[in-house]
Amino acid sequence: MKTRVAAKIVGRVQGVGFRPTVYRYATELGLGGFVCNEPEGVTLEVEGEEEHVAAFFQHLTSQPPKQAVIANIKTHTLPERGYRFFAVVESKPKGEGAVHIAPDLAVCDDCVRELLDPTDRRYEFPFINCTNCGPRFTIIRDLPYDRPLTSMAGFAMCGYCRAEYQDPADRRFHAQPDACPECGPQLELRIAGGVPTREDVLAKAGNLLRRGRLVAIKGLGGYHLVCDAFSQETVNRLRGRKHRPHK
Repeated sequence: MKTRVAAKIVGRVQGVGFRPTVYRYATELGLGGFVCNEPEGVTLEVEGEEEHVAAFFQHLTSQPPKQAVIANIKTHTLPERGYRFFAVVESKPKGEGAVHIAPDLAVCDDCVRELLDPTDRRYEFPFINCTNCGPRFTIIRDLPYDRPLTSMAGFAMCGYCRAEYQDPADRRFHAQPDACPECGPQLELRIAGGVPTREDVLAKAGNLLRRGRLVAIKGLGGYHLVCDAFSQETVNRLRGRKHRPHK
């Protein structure tokens, strides 16, 4: 016997690979329906054989994404609609925000392998990320958590990244910060009175530090001030500029 069940899920369910997991469970069980983000959480519908629908919710609650936290899930049965396939649909921007956004996540093992692989197109790309890692809370501007509402909105994905983003079988499926050297943010070095450069940025920054200069590294959530901690003169200069003589 077939059934159709709608669910509203709240908690840490955005930016943690929740929709790709929902999609995978639903398609593996042959269910139709959809899943989407809303300001208050995630909404989904699944339709199919009763035992398959029950198995879907059992999988979702017992084996959610690693970083997900389901605070509450409400379900109700609806008349059959005859869904023929399952889809990740466009998010709904209306509603009062109540979703818990995941913190920025440390780079995962898969991304580290790509980062260090000279044959990978993201080799040494400092902004590498996927659904399982990378920035979350720091880049969000509004809910629901979708790329147009993050600081990545100004970076149009290239064809390769767009294909990953749209492929449910890819670990970058709907990874909002998805980017690569062709389409993502770039390292740039700016020296007072000089012309900004993107060449050998890390090496040049390292040379500046060795020469006793102060460097401000712009990161996801602000600036990190660095200097040669073994040089008392340099440390004192940084303390003086920050008006923190004892820090």
